[in-house]
Amino acid sequence: MDDVQEITLQYYNDNAAEFVSQTQQVDFTGIQQAFLRHIPVGGHILDFGCGSGRDSYYFLSRGFRVTALDGAEKLASLAEDYIHQQVVRQSFADFAENDAYDGIWACASLLHLPWKSLKQVVRNLAVALHSEGIFYASFKYGDFSSMRHGRYFTDLTEERWRLLTEGITWETLNLWVTGDVREGRSDEQWLNILCKKR
Repeated sequence: MDDVQEITLQYYNDNAAEFVSQTQQVDFTGIQQAFLRHIPVGGHILDFGCGSGRDSYYFLSRGFRVTALDGAEKLASLAEDYIHQQVVRQSFADFAENDAYDGIWACASLLHLPWKSLKQVVRNLAVALHSEGIFYASFKYGDFSSMRHGRYFTDLTEERWRLLTEGITWETLNLWVTGDVREGRSDEQWLNILCKKR
């Protein structure tokens, strides 16, 4: 793991309680439902960078199997308390599974990886999906790549997403931009990505 990723993880460990209070009860059902529409009933979802556990909780409450994963120990512990099941503690760069999931949900998590690491991790996630599996990710919209507010960010545009995923055999189902759903941050834009593995 490189220095910027360690700094970012430390930020989440240092600010875990505040982050949970800001994100756990945010209403994200529109995008969650758009994702679940493509997942078989009772299917297995990887919540990659589960953060506060908000999305894992929603998926579990609707009868899906969920593997929740996060690299920040304190966040993972708080998420466990919320979803009442184990959260895998793992660096994104160390993730390597094959043909394991019906869906992978990476909401505002991959954006903390530098470009080179991001390319490899996205490829590893594609390998971890079943054929016809569904992938969702979100990134801050733009072309910024550096430290911001104590964390590393790689922002994406539609074109940067296409460059990032060249050579991956999946179909883009939807690529759309939304405002931030957190209170007072509606002027921040996010790129949302929904793909199907072929």
